[in-house]
Amino acid sequence: MDNDIASDTIKIKVEKPDFVTAQSVDSDETEEAYEEDADVQECEVELPARLDHYLLTKLPGQSRSRIQQLIENGKVLVNGKKFKPGQKVKGGEELTVVIDAPEPLALRAEDIPLEIVFEDEELVVVNKKAGMITHPGAGVFTGTLVNALLNKIGPSLKGINGTLRPGIVHRLDKDTSGLLVVAKSEKALHHLQKEIKERKARRVYYAVVEGIVEQERGTINLPIGRHPTKRKEMWVVENGRPSVTHFQVLTRSAKYSLLKFTLETGRTHQIRVHASYSGFPVVGDIVYNRKTTGTLPTRHKLGLSGHALHAAQLAFTHPITGELLEFQTPVPSDMQALIDRF
Repeated sequence: MDNDIASDTIKIKVEKPDFVTAQSVDSDETEEAYEEDADVQECEVELPARLDHYLLTKLPGQSRSRIQQLIENGKVLVNGKKFKPGQKVKGGEELTVVIDAPEPLALRAEDIPLEIVFEDEELVVVNKKAGMITHPGAGVFTGTLVNALLNKIGPSLKGINGTLRPGIVHRLDKDTSGLLVVAKSEKALHHLQKEIKERKARRVYYAVVEGIVEQERGTINLPIGRHPTKRKEMWVVENGRPSVTHFQVLTRSAKYSLLKFTLETGRTHQIRVHASYSGFPVVGDIVYNRKTTGTLPTRHKLGLSGHALHAAQLAFTHPITGELLEFQTPVPSDMQALIDRF
């Protein structure tokens, strides 16, 4: 579809296959619950199927939330009638989908220092500082990574993945520093989300954690979901989503351990929750490590601007060339100073 035209009207005849495959992005909308990475799921859609699920198979590059918005705004008609996202199509219906021209970005571009590690026509890789929110939400519309990106590459982000999260493929918590990739086209966005879904993208983090971790390496395979009583937090819960984190001890001190974490899945706060639940919470984590270094005064005393968690390595294939791109960035100076005291 051409983003420069006023609108695009699509006619779709619902066939009757055994099943079709859809791809959707499952992401948390609350600002307090940042995801380490947007999690992309695969759904098998068998007719009869929900209207929004079916359209995911026919409109590649459109997120589930965007499709639901189209349906709710009356931009999708089934045999000429409005439907709800959850209503079923059985086969034989005619769908009319009107995709309006992208709304102009309502956010303000801001001249915020931003380290760009790599950029081409399709994507940009940045090194986010601790303390910067990835994208606007929950009343926060300034000072975010998106505001900084709009100042640097604003025209490239127009209409990609909505107005508040243009180009955002995955996220880092506010107080986590490190590498993020941002898409500059719908094709790149779809490809990079698929890389995460298929676990082809490699994401490696370094963290300073509390205590002496005796096991040299291991895997934490525990489901994560909403905390049963603290609804803005995540925790290991029986009915949570499968979550897998691999870790390796790099070095130890009298009080702390430096760990290398590799994500297999990308749940909200995954490393922080798994580490805390396992008895070695991230140093300076004010949500999951309140009893020791997880207070602002203690964090400042240690010289940290955020918690001691850094997204150090990122690898994925280029959406156009298929080339493997690998990036690495050192831990920030405040975290390195803590490590140097080991």
